[in-house]
Amino acid sequence: MAWGESAAWLEGQNNERLYQRLLDEAQDAPSRNARRKKIVRPSEMPWEMSRQGLLKHLMNEQMNTRIETVDAYMQIIPPGSRSGKHRHLAEECVYVLEGRGYDMHQDCDVQITDVFEWTPQQEVKKLEWEAGDYIYIPPNTIHQHFNADPSQPVRIISSTARIFRQMGLNTLDQMEDAPEYDPKIVLTEQIVREFLRGERKGKGL
Repeated sequence: MAWGESAAWLEGQNNERLYQRLLDEAQDAPSRNARRKKIVRPSEMPWEMSRQGLLKHLMNEQMNTRIETVDAYMQIIPPGSRSGKHRHLAEECVYVLEGRGYDMHQDCDVQITDVFEWTPQQEVKKLEWEAGDYIYIPPNTIHQHFNADPSQPVRIISSTARIFRQMGLNTLDQMEDAPEYDPKIVLTEQIVREFLRGERKGKGL
């Protein structure tokens, strides 16, 4: 044979239908999508007591919805409380539905080689917001939301793109937990209302 590497590339006994699976998946897309939700009712949106805070997931990769590229959740920040502090590679878009407060943002210097390295910059920026405002969180920025009102809750909607995770760059680091975080709590409507009214306090408050 003309190629000197033939002794190497001719090795192997395994046969797989990998390309055919791609064709099958594409052909099955219409029926598969027909089984996915285009409308998600509030009762179908799961609550989560997370390290980032009280979340109600609107759309998520694990919720069997038609959306392919975006995850979104509504976050409740009780009166005078704050979210967790974290950073991720994907940029984030946040809309303030209710309340007033501020964000703390800390940009990071990033280097992606064989490993992913990030170094926080010295400056930490305070950004104030209120209901109706839109907050942009740049890629890889350490950030945290604060409710500046001691008597009223904050509600925000956060959305991020899944593309980085699908590319194998699912970098998500939690630096600080929300004060309300308790993995033993199972959220119910009653418990959430208690948080909204400030009747329940997180351990860190």
